[in-house]
Parts: sequence; structure tokens; C-alpha cells
Amino acid sequence: MQRKKRTSPALFYRQIVTELRKVVWSTRSELFTYTAVVIVFVLVIIGVVAAIDFGLSRAVQAVFG
Repeated sequence: MQRKKRTSPALFYRQIVTELRKVVWSTRSELFTYTAVVIVFVLVIIGVVAAIDFGLSRAVQAVFG
């Protein structure tokens, strides 16, 4: 089995710069919108998990007193 040839640090850096130029960056308004959506989603999930936890703890309290 042959060993793979290593790339030079300069070539590696050039490849990184080339790939970053291909990236489509979000606009400021898109960034704020996506952030708001994520925060709202996380808060909803926290509420669901808290409600399930509260309900299960009440059920355990009722069964085991």
C-alpha cells in the first residue's frame, strides 16, 4: 500500500481560499431571520420538554405519593 503524497501548506491554504470563494454568504437580514427562527424553535422545544417533565413528575407523585 502506497502512502499518499502530502500537500504543501501553501497549496493547502490556496485550496481553502478557493473553497471559501464558492460559499454563498447570508445577508444581514437573512441572518437575523434565521437566528430568530432558531431561538423561537428552541423555546418551543424547551416548553414541550418542560410540560412533559412536569406531567411525568405529577404522575410519579400520584402513583408513589
